[in-house]
Amino acid sequence: MVKTKTVAKVGIKKESGFLYFVDKDGDISCAEMSRAGKKGRRKKPKKVAKVGVKKKSGFLYFVDKKGNVSCAEMARGRKASKKKKQLKRNLLRRRLQLKEKRLRRKLN
Repeated sequence: MVKTKTVAKVGIKKESGFLYFVDKDGDISCAEMSRAGKKGRRKKPKKVAKVGVKKKSGFLYFVDKKGNVSCAEMARGRKASKKKKQLKRNLLRRRLQLKEKRLRRKLN
């Protein structure tokens, strides 16, 4: 389970049909969600609350259910299982063997 931490208590009320996010400036903005089959120009996102959160690298900032700004550490560089590593190693070894075999045939 991912640990989340509330960064700023804002308590905004969310409307349905809108996507709320933390923008580049660290403020809360919202944009209208796109719907299937609906065409037309996208409306510019509007600022809902000026928060000014300073973002750290490696963290995901979002607006939680209560309307506060929260952050969670991003999942990066997951380790491959031992079985996958072994399969990859065997595959590379096999490719090398085939290359060597072809070279020997060409030389003879």
